[in-house]
Amino acid sequence: MPDTDNSNIEFARHLNERGEPSEYYGTDVLEIAEALVLATVAVATAWSGYQAARWTGYQAELYGEANRLRVEAEGATTTANQERLYIASTVVEWLKAETQGQRRLSQILEKRILPEFKPAFEAWKRTDPIHNPNAPASPQLMAEYKSAKSEWAEKLTRRASDVFEKGNEARQRSDEYVRVTVILATVLLLIAVSQRFKVRYVRLAMLAFAALLLCLPMYLLLRLPRA
Repeated sequence: MPDTDNSNIEFARHLNERGEPSEYYGTDVLEIAEALVLATVAVATAWSGYQAARWTGYQAELYGEANRLRVEAEGATTTANQERLYIASTVVEWLKAETQGQRRLSQILEKRILPEFKPAFEAWKRTDPIHNPNAPASPQLMAEYKSAKSEWAEKLTRRASDVFEKGNEARQRSDEYVRVTVILATVLLLIAVSQRFKVRYVRLAMLAFAALLLCLPMYLLLRLPRA
């Protein structure tokens, strides 16, 4: 009888010795896999946060540039409007002088016309505005009329709009990287929760789900443009 008991004890010990390494090996592999996923999440989160910060800074820079261009455009528009008023008032006085036969005064007023608007004024004079009722009411209505300040203001306005749109795109890129960071935080939470379970299969299932979910932010990080 004692021999039988000793044999059973030895047999159980033998089975235990054969089973423990397998269990420990599986646990080690699981912990290594979790460590790899955690390392990947850490690196991806750092990169995503860095890119979000870069795009945010780029967005602020573009918005500032757009505001500067708009201010310049408003200044150029104001100057162009002042030039229009000056031309209009000078033309009115010229018409009065011509109508009243004050040739000397009309010559002085003609010299006061800005050089940029001289071609339009000369073309308007050739239409005989004093005697021709079909003549344009002002040199500003002539095809020859050009305003460098107005053209510059329009160009600045278009540039401001383009820069502002680029700022919106930068803001969108920053938001996309923030969303990626949120997904990575979810993966990190799953890993942290899985480590609380003692049942290896449950832990393994949550790790597999976290790894699968990690594929989405990794794909987005590869696809999204870099600042």
